[in-house]
Amino acid sequence: MGPLGALLLRDMRLSLRVGGGALMGVLFFLIVVTMIPFALGPDLALLQRIGPAILWLGALLASLLALDRLFAADHEDGSLDLILMGRTPLELAVLAKALAHWITTGLPLVVATPVLGLFLNLDLTAVGAVALTLAVGTPALTLIGLIGAALAVVLRRGGLLLPVLVLPLTIPVLIFGVSASNAAIVGPVPFGTPFLVLCALTLMSLVVGPLAAAAALRQGLD
Repeated sequence: MGPLGALLLRDMRLSLRVGGGALMGVLFFLIVVTMIPFALGPDLALLQRIGPAILWLGALLASLLALDRLFAADHEDGSLDLILMGRTPLELAVLAKALAHWITTGLPLVVATPVLGLFLNLDLTAVGAVALTLAVGTPALTLIGLIGAALAVVLRRGGLLLPVLVLPLTIPVLIFGVSASNAAIVGPVPFGTPFLVLCALTLMSLVVGPLAAAAALRQGLD
């Protein structure tokens, strides 16, 4: 196994052991989705209309839960210094850590979406559309959060700074994720238009996220 594979497996194991990983994210997702209907009241038509937005907002907030520990734990125990001094390009190492975070945090949210969609009176078409957009969009949330996590370690502000940095950058992903979900349900915009923009945002985050996070770590910790 290469160094990137070992780093990926290590981060996945640590994420599942420390803080519950996937379980904590899904539980928070469940809490958000169940609390909003209580606040809005028993209007099934309203819940069905805003259901995709609720699911996307819950997934966005749940994805932020473990981001503050993405680099902080490695910085505390010295592992981050070893990664910086290793032969593996830092951009690839950062990308491996982001992939481990998405597998343990983002992917369970996508799997839980069909079940949670029942709470919002969504039909199979709506649930499938939301799950598909989340499967494409949640990697972008993780990659954008990667930049915030790196800056939080460099500036030593921890979890207080992370939401301030990350949430404004995730607004385009949230807008086009909800737009694509609504387009598949009610139209009138074709589903493919906002969905392709969402795919483009994820691909752009795949390039920019690791590069920006690696540059922040190099400049701040060297």
